[in-house]
Amino acid sequence: MKKAIQFGAGNIGRGFIGLLLSLSGYEVTFIDIDDEIVNALNLKKSYQVIEVGISEKRYNVNGVNAINAKNTAVVAEEISSADLITTAVGPKVLKDISPIIAKGLQIKIKKNQKKPLNIIACENAVNASSQLKKYVFEHLSAEERNRVEMLVGFPDSAVDRIIPPRDSDTKLSIKVEPFYEWIVNESQFKGNIPRIKGMKLTHNLKAYVERKIFTLNTGHAGTAYIGYKKGYRYIHDAIKDREILSTVKGALEESGESLIKLYGFSREVHNKYINKIIQRFKNPELKDSVVRVGRDPLRKLGPEDRLVKPVIRVVKIGIFPKNLCKCIAYGLVFDPAEDLSAKKMQYLIRNKGLEKSLVEITGISPGEPVGKEIIKMYKQIEKKYRGSVKSI
Repeated sequence: MKKAIQFGAGNIGRGFIGLLLSLSGYEVTFIDIDDEIVNALNLKKSYQVIEVGISEKRYNVNGVNAINAKNTAVVAEEISSADLITTAVGPKVLKDISPIIAKGLQIKIKKNQKKPLNIIACENAVNASSQLKKYVFEHLSAEERNRVEMLVGFPDSAVDRIIPPRDSDTKLSIKVEPFYEWIVNESQFKGNIPRIKGMKLTHNLKAYVERKIFTLNTGHAGTAYIGYKKGYRYIHDAIKDREILSTVKGALEESGESLIKLYGFSREVHNKYINKIIQRFKNPELKDSVVRVGRDPLRKLGPEDRLVKPVIRVVKIGIFPKNLCKCIAYGLVFDPAEDLSAKKMQYLIRNKGLEKSLVEITGISPGEPVGKEIIKMYKQIEKKYRGSVKSI
């Protein structure tokens, strides 16, 4: 049986990538630092994935095992003989796992194994596999890099699946939405391309990565920020609000104009994609909280992220993004007490003022038309909710 190693046994690791690998005939070994999950996987050798929505569908993922990432020698040995490696650890953790991957590749070279290997980082980031390759190569000699370059591919990918928080009484079983998308750059594989159920190949990956980020992530953030201020707990409740639905759909249409122009998406097809995204938000089984979706606003309101970058792009093509500006304004008043990033943002605004903070957080000048619009809306929001603002 083909052997796959999946770094990360969390929501995406088990509920998305691990499931598809198992359905494609791979024996899956999970690598994780969570002792409880590692022990449970080794004890049961299986777990259940439950698709929730209009109807329910259950999958039993069997024949799995796990290794604690701290057991570096064991993990490296497994890497040296793997047929495929995938990750779902978060973009910031890729650098942390690179030494152990490099160690495994060094063993592969020493054993003179000539079987090609592909390593796919399934992260919510652009060119994550290429970034992982860069980190791995930092731990290899020049000769080792040449050998790895010939044998090992690092295909970039785009992944999309909403997975709700796990029930406290179920450590291994996991609920997922029915929709998923896994698109991989066909040109970056080494050797034969593995046949994996649900994995789609493309020569234009960037278009699909950005379509996902600047539609799903853009809409998710907008729904969360407005929904939070209006007192909603969950995304599926917030998106039912007429104002929120209208604003979010408008924001996605604004963002969509730049995607259509940049990547040549059909307007009809892209509008259907927008409607599909909104329908996904309405799934009550996901129970995705607005606080979770909106967390880390300093990153999500950054110049290259889901709300601000579409603003900059559509302005360049002559469209004024009023709805995106409204989402950003609501993002700037996002203030859950448990969110450290939100607390830092509110501290910055209080001490430096809104105009200077807008530049520092988003890169948008308060003198630009969009900057003026965000400031105007921010002040309207403050006035509307004055007295109900939560303490930081």
